[in-house]
Amino acid sequence: MQVAEYRYTTMFWRKSCYDTTINDGKNTMNVHLYEGKMSELTHLNQHGEAHMVDVGAKPDQKRRATARGHIALTPHTRSLILSGGLPKGDVLAVARIAGIMAAKKTSDLIPLCHPLAITAVDVSFIPDEHGIQIEATVATTGKTGVEMEALTAVSVATLTVYDMCKAVDKQMVISAIHLVEKTKSDLT
Repeated sequence: MQVAEYRYTTMFWRKSCYDTTINDGKNTMNVHLYEGKMSELTHLNQHGEAHMVDVGAKPDQKRRATARGHIALTPHTRSLILSGGLPKGDVLAVARIAGIMAAKKTSDLIPLCHPLAITAVDVSFIPDEHGIQIEATVATTGKTGVEMEALTAVSVATLTVYDMCKAVDKQMVISAIHLVEKTKSDLT
């Protein structure tokens, strides 16, 4: 059995983390272990019931989050998207609008997510040799972060690409949707 272990500090929680890969010759398993106590779950009250967190006492801050995902495509499908040759139209333009709309509707989709006054949404597409990487950055000035809005924008934009291409590509794979960065700063 082979075990590889990496120790690092997570970007957001400032906790030590161990990424451990265990390979027994047949199977590989990745395990994430956190050192120290993580924060309590804030969406549960003292009785263990779900509730929306009260952020009313928090100060307004500039907040920004970036999320990214990937859709694997056949070379033919990728080429059709980039040349605008699909029968449903401009796939990336439609996916961009879908991502922006999704960011604005996140609190309608995620039950305990606060409705936010979003100040900016940017959805971009980076073609690569295996498909297209989709990235969304969302900004607001408020009391809570916009990471759920960025993740929702990427998810819906990626699903839109899938929907518009499903007639020509039965091998598409959506993967690696994750938060890239989350920042906040005081108002000046």
